[in-house]
Amino acid sequence: SSTMSLSEAEVQSARGAWEKIYVDAEDNGTAVLVRMFTEHPDTKSYFTHFKGMDSAEEMKQSDQVRGHGKKVFSAINDMVQHLDNSEAFLGIVTPLGKKHATQLKIDPKNFRIICDIILQLMEEKFGGDCKTSFEKVTNEICTHLNNIYKEEGW
Repeated sequence: SSTMSLSEAEVQSARGAWEKIYVDAEDNGTAVLVRMFTEHPDTKSYFTHFKGMDSAEEMKQSDQVRGHGKKVFSAINDMVQHLDNSEAFLGIVTPLGKKHATQLKIDPKNFRIICDIILQLMEEKFGGDCKTSFEKVTNEICTHLNNIYKEEGW
């Protein structure tokens, strides 16, 4: 059974789009975080070890930024692999959402910010079609994360 609101064809094209950017998971994950921290400096406050970094260059070189960029991309990759299985997809999204809501207390609007930056990067590197085919996936991810936050009382 296909998940949520994505057709079989949409799942396939989303995976194709994601593969292009996931090939360089660490570099692209880092680029996404650096752009987020630069354009939305308040997001840095959640990461104690990134707070003092002001230059994009410094962030790009940081092992912690690189490590977290890779982590974000790995998590999304797990979700993308399970777009056609609701149960497995939710099995990945739910604990992630709960952790960010309860332990890390990350404002859920930041998930939308990070997803939008991923879409921008896809468009810049691979064109509009790539971005369009991944847009529905980011909407699914953000919708499910927001639902988990609501359940946790946000």
